[in-house]
Amino acid sequence: MKFLVFLGTVRNSTPPKPARLGERVAQACIACLQSQFSTHEIELIDALEHPLEPIFKPHFAYAKSQAPQPLTILADKIAAADGYIMVSPEYNHSMSPALANLLNHFGSSKFAYKPSAIVTYSAGQWGGMRAAMGMRTFLSELGCLPVSAMIHVPKAQQVMAEDGSFNEQSEQDAWFNYFSRTFTQLAWWAEAAKVQKAAQDPNQLLKSFTKDPAERNAPN
Repeated sequence: MKFLVFLGTVRNSTPPKPARLGERVAQACIACLQSQFSTHEIELIDALEHPLEPIFKPHFAYAKSQAPQPLTILADKIAAADGYIMVSPEYNHSMSPALANLLNHFGSSKFAYKPSAIVTYSAGQWGGMRAAMGMRTFLSELGCLPVSAMIHVPKAQQVMAEDGSFNEQSEQDAWFNYFSRTFTQLAWWAEAAKVQKAAQDPNQLLKSFTKDPAERNAPN
């Protein structure tokens, strides 16, 4: 299976320090996934590497074959993935606006009927858990339902080095054990969804919203 790890921050300057705190969290997640789910393909999608146009225009709003190539490439990766790991800092008790903006460029059909995992972090003691609550609603609306277990990393600058490594093997074992509860759920649901979609196409069962928002309204 294929999993995309979205790093939802574009902050690349100081202050505040340390810069790109989320990068070390994302790298630690990838290291854990590769060590415990080595048969799966893992790819990092860094919001910093996907600059978007000043005026918001999602991929699906472009005429066919007219969308910018980087958007189309990422849209194809999202559609091909079996699950997602969303890594976000906390901004005003909410998820990263950079992550929300990036994801909003793609229709829910790209994400639908797949699971996601929520990973939040902070330089303080709460680990971004308040952002995670809002991410549940956001990701559910996208169609990639978040698994019940979540990952929160408080004081990430003390927990991990800049490359995402841990100071001691015992620390890595403890953190990977914590991460694994979430990632094991993600892999289980991703496999279950993939098998079920192969047996029965959900788009054939449900009438999709394709033309008018009224298509999903309750009867008058």
